[in-house]
Amino acid sequence: MLKRNYIDRICVIVMVFALGLTVLFMNGESLGLKPASATPGYKTRLFDKTKVHTIDIQMDDWDAFLETAAEEEYSACTLVIDGEKFSNVGLRAKGNNSRRLTERYGLERYSLKIEFDHYEYGSYYGLDKFSLDASFQDNSYMKTWITYDMMEHMGVPTPLCSWAWVRVNGQDWGLFLAIEEPEEAFAKRNFGNDYGQLYKPDYKKLADENADVHLRYTDDDFDSYDNIFRNAKFKPTDEDKERLIASLKVLSTGENLETVIDVDEVLRYFTVQVFVVNLDSYLGKTGHNYFLYEEDGVLKILPWDYNLAFGTYSLGMPEPINDSTLYVNYPINTPASGEIMRNRPLYHNIMKNNEYYAQYHEYFDYLIESYFESGYFEQFVDDSRQLIAPYVEKDATAFCAYEDFLLGVDTIEKFCLLRAESVRGQLDGTIPSTIAAQAEDKSSFVDASSVWLPDMGEIADLKD
Repeated sequence: MLKRNYIDRICVIVMVFALGLTVLFMNGESLGLKPASATPGYKTRLFDKTKVHTIDIQMDDWDAFLETAAEEEYSACTLVIDGEKFSNVGLRAKGNNSRRLTERYGLERYSLKIEFDHYEYGSYYGLDKFSLDASFQDNSYMKTWITYDMMEHMGVPTPLCSWAWVRVNGQDWGLFLAIEEPEEAFAKRNFGNDYGQLYKPDYKKLADENADVHLRYTDDDFDSYDNIFRNAKFKPTDEDKERLIASLKVLSTGENLETVIDVDEVLRYFTVQVFVVNLDSYLGKTGHNYFLYEEDGVLKILPWDYNLAFGTYSLGMPEPINDSTLYVNYPINTPASGEIMRNRPLYHNIMKNNEYYAQYHEYFDYLIESYFESGYFEQFVDDSRQLIAPYVEKDATAFCAYEDFLLGVDTIEKFCLLRAESVRGQLDGTIPSTIAAQAEDKSSFVDASSVWLPDMGEIADLKD
């Protein structure tokens, strides 16, 4: 009898324990526990930002790969990451203008895209794809590095990144920035296993109207949004398409935006986006270089591609070109011409709401105070410089000399500190914060004549 009572008590204890676990799993996030998808294995391995990782690309005919790199076709390779080997991995060159110019000038330092499940099912501790950024037109090696850190600081879902010393068949190739590609692993990490749809809107021709890339509603025809749906990371259903178009329709009205836009996240994104003066972006002439996330009809905009940020995008530059004082003081309230603003509803229609407009300024105040005025930024740049300097010094395929790297770091640091000073003035009202007001009065501008924008990297560097 005692034995039976003992067994009964054990069963009760087990049942209570199991019930407790069930409740914990169901309510874990509300209790502060993160799901496993939020901290995948690759986050603490390849994307440990405290060190420079090693990646060895092993391929039988690397020269043949380089000869056909411009075609952006995948080739099989073996990848050795920090000593761990991964076989039959897909590798190809990536990029648009950077890839084209790298080929034109007879260079071999392509940015690369690596896909673990291209040929067979597999991953790197849960990671399906990442890229190796070659720091094209970025002598500092830090444009994307700094911008992503700012985005993370502001709580925006951001691709992970770290530096990697790349070898090819055991021979040194150069220092690259490893970047998590926004696909399945990224979606799981940021939005959970029941993630929504992810798009990278992009145009076929810049000369086209590209209303869909600009997130403008035109009609209910799926074909009118080809630049979005063609670039879906997960094959969209008709229901997905209908839901997205319906969201854009509401966005176009400027009313009830909170029903279709994660306004808080979008404001935090635009705070950083405007600070870094990225004119090759949603707020520039091109209107691209971002990811769009949709779940249950609610949209978020996510960061991507910053090698031409900090006022270094020549196509978007007004006269005079390379006017550093102009870009350091670039207006935070109208960060593009009226024509562009009216055709960028995700920014324009949100800013027409007084409450959201005030919140946007509050986020700028927080960014300037916590990231720049606190001294964090200068320490971050100094630590990053010290971490990568020995690798840049021996980078044989670099687009610039080591001295140019040091100058590039000093230049981007100075640009950002002066930019923070100007934004503080714009928030306080001592510096004009619109294009129209700045055209009338530049007397209070922060003087940035000591900054020469091309020192951060320009196309002319490729000719040397």
